[in-house]
Amino acid sequence: MASKGGRYRGSVKDYPNFDASKDAEALYQAMKGWGSDKETILDLVTTRSNQQRMQVIQAYKSLYGKDLIGDLKYELTGKFERLIVGLMRPPAYFDAKEIKDAIDGVGTDEKCLIEILASRDNQQIHALVAAYKDAYGRDLETDVIKDTSGHFKKMLVVLLQGTREEDDIVSEELVAQDAQELFEAGEVKWGTDEAQFIYILGSRSKTHLQLVFDEYEKIAGKTIEESIKGELSGDFEKLMLAVVKCIRSIRDYFAVRLNKAMKGLGTADNTLIRIMVSRSEIDMMDIRESFRTQFEKSLYSMIKNDTSGDYKLALLNLCGGDDDAAGEFFPEAAQAAMQKWELSATTAARIELKGTIEPAADFNADNDGKALRKAMKGFGTDEDTIIDILTKRTNNQRQEIRKAFKSHYGRDLMADLKSELGGTLARLILGLMMTPAQFDAKQINKAIVGAGTDEKVLIEILATRNNQEIQAINEAYQEAYNKSLEDAISSDTSGHFKRILVSLASANRDESGEDLEKAVEDAKEISDSVSDDSTSSETRFMTILCTRSYPHLRRVFQEFIKQTNHDVEHTIKKEMSGDVKDAFVAIVRSVKNKPAFFAERLYKAMKGVGTDERALTRILVSRSEIDLYNIRKEFKNEYEKSLHHCLESETSGDFRKALLAICGGDD
Repeated sequence: MASKGGRYRGSVKDYPNFDASKDAEALYQAMKGWGSDKETILDLVTTRSNQQRMQVIQAYKSLYGKDLIGDLKYELTGKFERLIVGLMRPPAYFDAKEIKDAIDGVGTDEKCLIEILASRDNQQIHALVAAYKDAYGRDLETDVIKDTSGHFKKMLVVLLQGTREEDDIVSEELVAQDAQELFEAGEVKWGTDEAQFIYILGSRSKTHLQLVFDEYEKIAGKTIEESIKGELSGDFEKLMLAVVKCIRSIRDYFAVRLNKAMKGLGTADNTLIRIMVSRSEIDMMDIRESFRTQFEKSLYSMIKNDTSGDYKLALLNLCGGDDDAAGEFFPEAAQAAMQKWELSATTAARIELKGTIEPAADFNADNDGKALRKAMKGFGTDEDTIIDILTKRTNNQRQEIRKAFKSHYGRDLMADLKSELGGTLARLILGLMMTPAQFDAKQINKAIVGAGTDEKVLIEILATRNNQEIQAINEAYQEAYNKSLEDAISSDTSGHFKRILVSLASANRDESGEDLEKAVEDAKEISDSVSDDSTSSETRFMTILCTRSYPHLRRVFQEFIKQTNHDVEHTIKKEMSGDVKDAFVAIVRSVKNKPAFFAERLYKAMKGVGTDERALTRILVSRSEIDLYNIRKEFKNEYEKSLHHCLESETSGDFRKALLAICGGDD
């Protein structure tokens, strides 16, 4: 299929000098005897177009009286078999098989249904419905209705009709009318008129809807995506968001799907296979370009790093080649990267940071003190009461409870809690009872004292706190350990890393706005340092990254892209190493989006084997009254699962109860 400009944008083309009989013979020989020649199979199948593969199937049947797909299934296994067999089906039959697998058996793969039905045009939908009927003797619409429910089902049925308008002639009057009706169906209405969303998003042409979305934003003051997230929920929300994304840009939609299929723990191989097979002769080149623009790495390199064996080689063949060297932008990617920094600035100015713990209404420190004393008195401990009180009070209120407890009972509440609780719960509850500065000071001390140094903790705290917070940490550290924070850092670290931490601990970051002229100079300073051996690049980076304001640094990073055509984070990763690299990257990511930085830290604390309970405690306690609500939102957006769900899955007992209470809700 050619693009609008007439250029073919698939990665798999018709093979030159194609001979179906020779290919059939080559495949037969590759599967003959003991074992199979997988290299020949993957090389041949992934370099022929789908139309040519169909001819090979026919030639194989004529020459050997055998079903080629049946033989491939017998000879191959696992992901590699699924990929190769998928390539041997016509596109409509491939989609039909994917949907059948999604709705057959226990449970339903809603993500597969959403991806296919939200992204196919009318012609593809009609072919899919016919193929499903031919292959399985069943009506696709009937099967979907049996396996889904509610508004999600209604929208899927609408999409299955394949009746979306295809006229590019747009009525400005109708655009304004549809935008207003969507606004009134959601933002204005008490509740939501889902039927209106289904009708407009399920039937209007892409050209029309793109203009409707622009008009909607003018009326509502927010994007249609933001409204859908606020008004709809569950699979219906995900489906409508997918429709909107596909209306806006099919290539961007699939690039995001591919990235999510490979990032994080494990690989969503079914998704990866489905997209690589179904888009290889349509728009894989466009998807690759979008992937490179959005994620600042090539699709090829991500597949190469995330898969293995013959499966990897086949996927790389379908990908069709590697894009520009990682970190270097082509014009569209450079523009997108600069826009991301602009968006970072806009978001930072617009988004209200919000914690999950707010002052308890009708707060009474004496009553809370009495309840805590009762929970710890006598045989056994009432952990539920302790958790319920201390996770629902602000830090200031907890300090009042501590004073009231001392006044009434002549006892130190912290000491009593320490003696009554144990393990991870004790660390969490005691952390809540400290002031934020005391808590941070203790975390830093634990990271420094004893065998080895936990550099990640030092980086996480010092790279993300503002001047006021760091000054308070300095005072708390001196009071608690009779030693200055700078001396403690200096005695336990060395080299450039020590200088970076000491600079951050000095609380000398400028807190004013951006200075465009100075930003141009700063960008040149750090770009020159990369190639200039006369002065340490670490020193120049440190001077700028550790002392300039966040708004100013956002502008510096944009100017860096303009001057070098590279991303500052990639440059740091390429030029630096070890703890120095990690510290600078943490600063850059904190500048870009601090809640997203902490969301990633929480995700890494729970993925893989084992859970880093100390990191969970440290972040949830320290951010609970600052931006934990925002962190939750970033977590859900980035990892497609809620922080609450992950905490529930990865922790247990009273520790889990306390964490979930601090988390403040399930998104």
